[in-house]
Amino acid sequence: MRGLLLIAIVAALALAGSAGAQNPTLFGTVGPGFSIGVVDGAGNRVTRIPPGTYTLQINDLATVHNFHLSGPANFDMSTTVEGTGTATWTVTFQEGTYHYQCDPHFTQMKGDITVETGAPLPAAPPPPTTTTTSTPPSPPPPPPVRKLIGSVGPGATISLRFNGRKVTTLKAGLVSITIADRSMKDNFRLKGLGVNRGTSKLGRAVVIWRLRLKRGLYVYSSDATPTLRGAFRVT
Repeated sequence: MRGLLLIAIVAALALAGSAGAQNPTLFGTVGPGFSIGVVDGAGNRVTRIPPGTYTLQINDLATVHNFHLSGPANFDMSTTVEGTGTATWTVTFQEGTYHYQCDPHFTQMKGDITVETGAPLPAAPPPPTTTTTSTPPSPPPPPPVRKLIGSVGPGATISLRFNGRKVTTLKAGLVSITIADRSMKDNFRLKGLGVNRGTSKLGRAVVIWRLRLKRGLYVYSSDATPTLRGAFRVT
């Protein structure tokens, strides 16, 4: 009893595996000219196949032709002469010879497929190709804006600092300069390549300048007191 149960389980698994397997596919084409044929997934003409169940995809490209397949055990299937399009048949090929033709032109548009044990299986279609689109690299982030602190007054003082130190050299690029003008007499003026900016001489104020410094010498000073000055070089 246990042996029969084991045989039944093995048989059920075999049937499930065969049912889940995909049938080999053949491709039949008729037209648009006076041509008819059956090929495998690699485009090779099919003349011999082993017995079994196949998917036969018919591509009928002409309204003056049809695809007519006949064979053992009274097998007979065909497309219409007047129509065009694609038909998909599931065909269980038995041993013997199957004949296909165009009925209106059966003397010239015809072919045979021999079904016999031991014949090679038809080639499967190649796997679909996938095209991957590479994402261009992101642009590098912009360099950080360096923040400088300038001041004039109170008294006869003027300075320009970066990270708490007096500026003597600086790399070219964007800077943000916060100017604290604490003098009623002097102002803060910066001159250099493409730059000539100054605070007002009319009173105290805090202003922020956003500048792009280029290579060269820059001088900061007071318009009212030319000797009140400093300088730095941009490299």
